[in-house]
Amino acid sequence: MKVVDILRVKGGTLFTVSPDEPLKASLAVMAERDIGSLVVMEHGDLVGMLTFREAIQAVVKNGGEVGATIVRTVMDDAPLTCTPETEIDEVRRMMLGRHARYMPVLNGRTLMGVISFYDVAKAVVDSQDFENRMLKAYIRDWPVEEGNAEAEPKA
Repeated sequence: MKVVDILRVKGGTLFTVSPDEPLKASLAVMAERDIGSLVVMEHGDLVGMLTFREAIQAVVKNGGEVGATIVRTVMDDAPLTCTPETEIDEVRRMMLGRHARYMPVLNGRTLMGVISFYDVAKAVVDSQDFENRMLKAYIRDWPVEEGNAEAEPKA
């Protein structure tokens, strides 16, 4: 399974923010849309990620206030990225290695979407459930060999 398979199911809605946007406005968008991250774009290029982790750290550092903080000063300016062709197992390893909850998907320099650790976990579970159902169906329909006494029902 590849990232493109998750994006196909998830859809293409993207939420981005400028690095010079006030953190307060970005947090309002995240709360209103019930999302945990915003991709930070400047002149059409991905320059960072803003997640609730960076936002909380900034607020705590600022004495519990958002104040006049701008996104550029708190964003992750080197986020993990992947391509639509990246295998899900590789994405899972990358996200676990960096404790990343969100990963932008880039096709060259074009932003295709963002996948979350939840999206990856759900895809893995769905895939395992499907495989499990197929294996059970295969076992249930196992052909009975002729002359096999154990295969015959006992009276």
